[in-house]
Formats: sequence, structure tokens, C-alpha cells
Amino acid sequence: MKEQIWRDKNGVCHVEGKNLNDMFRLMGYAHGKDRGMQILLMRILGWGRASELLDSSDEMLEIDTFFRRMNWGSTAEEIQKLTPEVKEITEAYCKGVNEAFSEKTPWEYKLLGYKPEPWRTEDIIMLSRMIGYLTLAQSQGEMERFLVELVQAGIDEERLHELFPGILGGLDIDLLRKVKLQERIVSPASLWNIAAPLMMASNNWAVSGKKTASGKPILANDPHLEVNRLPNVWYEMVLKTNSRYAVSGTMPGLPVLLIGRNPDLAWSATYTFMDGTDSWIEKCKNGQYFQEPDQWVSFRKREEVIKRKKKDPVTIVFHENDHGILEGDPYQDGYYLTSLWAPANSGGVTINSILKVWDLKSVKEGMNQLGKIETSWNLLMADKDGNIGYQMSGLMPKRREGVSGFVPLPGWKKENDWQGFEKPEDLPRCYNPESGYFVTSNQDLNEYGNVNPINMVMGSYRSDRIADLLSGPDNFTCEDMMKIQYDVFSLQAESFMKILSPLLPKNARGKILEEWDLKYSPDSKGAYLFHKFYKELYREIFGENGFGGEAVEYIDKHTGIFNDFYINFDRILLSEKSSWFKGRTREEIYSKAAEKALSVDMKSWGEVQKVTLTNIFFGGKLPRFLGFDRGPITIIGSLATPHQGQIFESAGRQTSFAPSMRMITDLSKNEVYTNMAGGPSDRRFSKWYCSDIENWVSGKYKKLSPDDTEKRHKF
Repeated sequence: MKEQIWRDKNGVCHVEGKNLNDMFRLMGYAHGKDRGMQILLMRILGWGRASELLDSSDEMLEIDTFFRRMNWGSTAEEIQKLTPEVKEITEAYCKGVNEAFSEKTPWEYKLLGYKPEPWRTEDIIMLSRMIGYLTLAQSQGEMERFLVELVQAGIDEERLHELFPGILGGLDIDLLRKVKLQERIVSPASLWNIAAPLMMASNNWAVSGKKTASGKPILANDPHLEVNRLPNVWYEMVLKTNSRYAVSGTMPGLPVLLIGRNPDLAWSATYTFMDGTDSWIEKCKNGQYFQEPDQWVSFRKREEVIKRKKKDPVTIVFHENDHGILEGDPYQDGYYLTSLWAPANSGGVTINSILKVWDLKSVKEGMNQLGKIETSWNLLMADKDGNIGYQMSGLMPKRREGVSGFVPLPGWKKENDWQGFEKPEDLPRCYNPESGYFVTSNQDLNEYGNVNPINMVMGSYRSDRIADLLSGPDNFTCEDMMKIQYDVFSLQAESFMKILSPLLPKNARGKILEEWDLKYSPDSKGAYLFHKFYKELYREIFGENGFGGEAVEYIDKHTGIFNDFYINFDRILLSEKSSWFKGRTREEIYSKAAEKALSVDMKSWGEVQKVTLTNIFFGGKLPRFLGFDRGPITIIGSLATPHQGQIFESAGRQTSFAPSMRMITDLSKNEVYTNMAGGPSDRRFSKWYCSDIENWVSGKYKKLSPDDTEKRHKF
């Protein structure tokens, strides 16, 4: 094994297998050795065993309850969907992980007295579901619950339609007011306190060879995840057999090449915000739910026993029907919600599809194959023949005409059930666009499909800015793409400043904001003042005259709603007139918000954009001098700049959205340029623990290539 696996000068793992199974065995070995702590923590979390193995606190019990509720451990049927070839690969990968664990168990688990069970294909399926749902599809469900909360808080129908335009088909306000909402089992933000990665936004773009200096396409991707955690979510690898290679960003625990390239094709991904999560209203009594015309049906009961260290086990019963899992007790008469995520029982088809990227040679092959992935992604590709293309993946439910899936509907009406799923070829897709480039940044891409999978998205500010930059001269290089990945100009701020500038006071602070260059640079005082103004606008419009001041503060500090779906709120903030203004003019509101914002203590943007990278196992509990946590580092950008730089408090701790890994490749050469917020290893005393942080902050990229002949380091 040792002569087939080595590190390059940056610590990145290279493996060379005799065949595909041997290569994936080595991949598993690398994941187990470099990221053993990480993948075991993810598995403990996903199977709902944290109370048993890590910590028996009440908070951990809530987290275990969440994961047992999701029931991602139900994998037997999905394993049967794996092709014989893919099953061999998953078994080879597991063998490699287990070889690494047999050599050395991460010392963190020895402290706990935990000896890891063998890694299995069941663990791979579970992790694939976990990555596709957490904070991605999960955020869609949060917004559907938020709608119910707004209705029950008395927000009138006019304001609801203004906040959620065109997606409230089937809205029955009187019925939604009857729903008994339960306390959340666990705040989504609480899940991020340990191994679960916070995922949300990303950029990717493909540029045709007609617009590049090399004459071949360039593909760029920078997934925006939580960066204030160690190790990084990503694990970079260069993989080879005798006939082919791949340079890829992988996720430890999975034998899949999530983003990257082979000799012929490059592929990348961002999240789509497809609405694949629906809720239904169930009328319940005596442990049963009502179905038309006059039938009461018993829920299926699933009992889960959660073991707890040095405490008695806890038994939890979940009530389920074909609409998912009930949120509430059906033995207490009333109306409750059931919720279902379309890919909840997926895995096999997804892994079959994505493992084929090793052999894919063209964009068309990639679109047809990767479009079958059951979780939802914006897949952007480029091939050496000069083609670029976009394909959305995901299981999009077929719903009755006139409803979008955003509004919870009566579960007792058969016509409200899903009627299968849309075909991948009807989802948004585009092949060789006339412009010569294609950009996705979590914006609305419904126009490219025969169906409309997207209800709620992020704004188009990032994608519009990137498109503006790509519309320039037709001689782009990888270096130009690097500059775009670090761009901090805000089209969002430009829109607001057109309204605000004439209203600013003629004093020193007003002048700073008026003369701001609209860039979220570390030394910018204008960026800091605008951020304060933007927050004050939220309080003015959605505070006392909207949700209530306390509610706005809670949503801002403890949820991702304002950060994830800001375009819905921006539409109102930028409107000339709105029912949310409560009779005030827009100029009055802006002037009042500016007065408050300009009275704060002056700071630069960089002063408030600092994060500490915290070890996910110890969660900041160890003294800083031990070196498990690193930083603080400054993150440039804002929520709407190409280089996204969001930092906010959530569930009592600091979190972030920023480019966790940057990848750029020109199909004219066998090389990929990358940097990432972390390093290859999760071992605190390894030289590769945080070896790429300086590159990530400074904008320097390393080159990964299957042809690397420079000095090799022992793995």
C-alpha cells in the first residue's frame, strides 16, 4: 500500500490503484487515516448514538432524537439498488477505511473507551442522505413552518402574498391557525455544534473555450459552507489507475468524487433550493388520522431506544403515515403537521450515478447521468471538446395543479398527495448557451426547465455580478477566475444605495457611506455602516409593525431565515410602496434606519468579520494554547458578494458561510487550482492540520495534477 499512496508538497493525498476497486480501497484508507475522527463523529451523529458514546446531556438527547426522527439508518432497500460494480466499489472503500482503523484508532475515541465498529455500506448510504438534507433541504422545511408561524402571529393575507409572491396556492388561513405547532425537536443551528457540516450557498460557473485564452473551457466552483470548523468538510485527492485519473474534492466517509475533473470532463455543484420538502395538515384523534370521505386510520408506530452514558435509556415513539412523520401527539385531538423530504429513502441510485463520473467523457453524458442523482444540485460541467452544460438533479414531487409545495395542505384530501416525481430531462438544464458562459449561485433557475422546482431561493446578486465580469473580453484565464472568486463588490448594496444616498446627512459619517466603493473589504468603514443600516431596515419594517421586535431579533440570531432567503425580504425593503410600511413612505423608513445606523461606534468591516476555526470534537472547550483551534482569521465579503462572507450568531455560537474550498480548472491542461480553509488532516499534531489556511486567506492557489513529479512525502 505504501508505494501506492503518498502526499505531494502540499500534503494532498495521491493514490494509484491497480484497478478501480483497488483505487477506492486506497481512497478509503486515506479517509480513515487522515479524517478518522471526523467520519466517526459524523457516523455517531447520523445514527443517533451521540448520547450513548459522547455526552449524555439533554441537548445531546435532543440531537439524537432529531436523527432518529429522520431515520436515515433505514438502508437495506437502497443497498439492493446498487449495481454489482458499485457494490464492489463501496465494499472496497469500506475495506480501506477499516484497514486504517485497524492500524490506529483516533485517540479522541480511546479517551471515551469507544472501539469503532467496522465501516459499512450502510454508513455510506446514511451519510449521503445526511449531506443532502442538513441545512439544505432542511432550510426549505423551516420556511414552510415559518409561514405557519406568521399566519398564527396574525400577519394578514396581503402581506403574506407580498412576502411569498406566486407560491401560496392552496393557502387556507383559517385551517393553518388551527394547527398545533410543537417546539422544534432541535434547532438546526444546534446540530452544527458538532460534526454536522453547515452547508448552504455556493458559486460555480463554466466558460466556453470561445471566451478563454487557451481555447478550452474553464470551470470554477467555490462551495460556501461553514468555515469556522476544523477539519474542513472537504478532503482533496488525486486518484489514478493505469488508464485514467481524477482530481477531486471528496467528503470523508463517502467513496464519491463530488466535484473535480477527469481527463475529459470537469464537474461542479451548488445547491438548488428545489422544494422537495412538503408538509400536510393531519386531523388527529385517538392515535389516528382522518381521510376522506369518512375514515380514521391508525399511524404506523416506530419505536427508538436511545442509550445514554451512565443514565437510563430513553424510548421515543414516532408516528408515521405516507406523508411522513407527525409533529405532535395524535392521542391529543387536534391538527398537526406531517413532513416528508422526497429523497428521504434515497441513496442507491445516487451513488450509482455519481460513481460513473470516473468514466464520463462529455458534458452530454454528464447531464444525462448526473441528472439522476436523487438529492438536488446545480451540476455545471465542461469537457475537453469545448462544451459546457448545466443540469439540475433531484427528486421533484409532482403536485396537483395550482399548488407549489410551499403551503401545508389538508392531508385528508387525496388530491394533495404527491403523484410521483418529475423526469430529470424536464428539470432546468442548458447546453452550450449562446453567451459562452453559465453561472449558478443559488438563484432562481426555473426558466431553464419545463417544470418549476424552485419556490424560495437566495438572490441573484452574486450570479449577476459574476455574469457581468464574465461578459468581458474573450481571453479569460484561470487567474481571472481566481480574481472573481475573491470579488467583494455588492450589487445588493448598489441597489440600496441608489435610494439611500440622497437621504444621507451631510456629515462625516454620511460622507463615508455616500463615498463607499460598494466593496466589502477588510479596511472598509462604509461596508460596516451599510451593514448596520441594512439591519436597522429589517427592524423598522419587520419589527414592531410586522413580526414584532423580539421575533425579528430571534429570527436574526437563532435561525438562517434572513440569511438564506434574503431576496424575499429585499423585494419589500426596496419597494416604493408596501403593505409592510404601515402608511409610512420608503424615504421616511430609510432616513430613520440611517439615523440609527450612523450613530453606532465606528469600525472597519474587518474588525467584525473575524472567526476562530474550532475543532469539531472539542468544540472550543480546550485552552487556546493547545492549538486545536486556530485564528482568528478575517473573512471578506458579505451575504451577496461573489466571495460570500457571512458571519452570524446562531444557537448561541458563531457560525459562517464562506468559500470552504475553491477549485478552478482549464480543460487544456491536466491540472486543477485549489485552496481550502483547513488542511488534509484532522490530527492536531500533523503538519497538515491547517496547512492551507494561509493560501485561503491570501488568495494563493496550489496546483494539483496527476503528472506531479515533485518531492513526495510519506503518507
